[in-house]
Amino acid sequence: MTNKTTLAGRVGIVGTGHRARLYNSAVTARGSHVVALCDTNPARRAVHNRMLEEAGCARAKEYDAADFERMLDEMALDVLVVTTVDATHDLYIVPALHRGIRVLTEKPMTTDVPKCRRILDAVSETGGSMQVLFNYRYNPVHWKVEELVSSGAIGNVKSVHFEWLLDTVHGADYFRRWHRYKERSGGLMVHKSSHHFDLVNFWINAKPKSVFGMGRLAFYGSQAGAKSGWARSYNRARGAPEAATDPFAIDLEAEPSLKSLYADAEGCDGYHRDMNVFAPDITIEDDMGLLVRYDSGATMTYHLTAYSPWEGYRVMINGDQGRLELEVVESSHRDPITREGVTHGDKELPNAGGVSLSIQKLWGRREEVPVVMGEGGHGGGDEAMLDQLFGPRPGAEVVSTPVERLSANEVDGALAMAVGLAANESFRTGKLVEIDELLGVVL
Repeated sequence: MTNKTTLAGRVGIVGTGHRARLYNSAVTARGSHVVALCDTNPARRAVHNRMLEEAGCARAKEYDAADFERMLDEMALDVLVVTTVDATHDLYIVPALHRGIRVLTEKPMTTDVPKCRRILDAVSETGGSMQVLFNYRYNPVHWKVEELVSSGAIGNVKSVHFEWLLDTVHGADYFRRWHRYKERSGGLMVHKSSHHFDLVNFWINAKPKSVFGMGRLAFYGSQAGAKSGWARSYNRARGAPEAATDPFAIDLEAEPSLKSLYADAEGCDGYHRDMNVFAPDITIEDDMGLLVRYDSGATMTYHLTAYSPWEGYRVMINGDQGRLELEVVESSHRDPITREGVTHGDKELPNAGGVSLSIQKLWGRREEVPVVMGEGGHGGGDEAMLDQLFGPRPGAEVVSTPVERLSANEVDGALAMAVGLAANESFRTGKLVEIDELLGVVL
């Protein structure tokens, strides 16, 4: 099955931070037009307009976030791409849906139950088109897992064990920026792990029903940092002598895109992209374990560590006919001097390891399954997703993708974030949480 090649037409982007660069470049490279840019920060909007000019495209009209709905009324958009702070997604998704605009939103779809209900209601009321951008679905290795499981290669799925490791560059980055505040990101269970929960929903074709979890700030933050000896006392890295010897610090001046989007733009809104990861005001967890039950009867044990020396993941899926095992080493180790790949997703991480996928039938030997490795960010998932969203680049070879199975709608987005929301509630109460009761709706 090949990708759809319909062009997006007139595209607006709300939220002009680093992640938005991916969509800005993709739209222009595929023959559509970014005609509107919206953000609270004029300096960041200007960076994206310079990108358009460098690509030989006309400048987009710029709007402040306060004028977002005026932008929708004036610009006759075909598509809106939402890449703002997670907790604000609903403020842009809902008005666009009510104007008949196709919405593409970064994951997570949103960060709490009322906002989730507001988005679901808007889709229902308008019959609008909405896609949650789960780029990991588009990684060819992940298609293969879904293909094997859905074909019955291991029989009926009974349980899943899933371990995800974020290293001390990528993992630490969530604790330098706005993601460190749970009210803005929902914590890593919502912001990061919604990727992983969506993959499991996708792989085993089941809906999560119950969640029990334990999570804590075990490594980052002032108290844990003092115990380990990693802590430094500066507030932010820029201009702080102590940061020069801190392997967890980031130098905004050393990364051109970070310098233009954040260091040079901070005078407009006071946002600092280089906060100390061992500060006392962090409100998210860095070490989390869950037990999840699905409507199929299957269960999952899940663990996320945000301070690992290597980055990657291990998945084991047990069925009544056998077992599937996947191990992906995205980065085997990190160099504390260069700290390449701090802007995660732009390209493959340094020191990439291998991918191992195997099936073992009951009473049989383990058999390695050949996999096709994608190129670029997120194991090739970014480019495959962008081809599906905006059409292929002119003249580029397009990888065949099972488009209908990979595209995630608002229900997929709600189910993925619901596991994280239930996890947060379980962390708070120490109790098992039923997702339908939490959301107040059966998905």
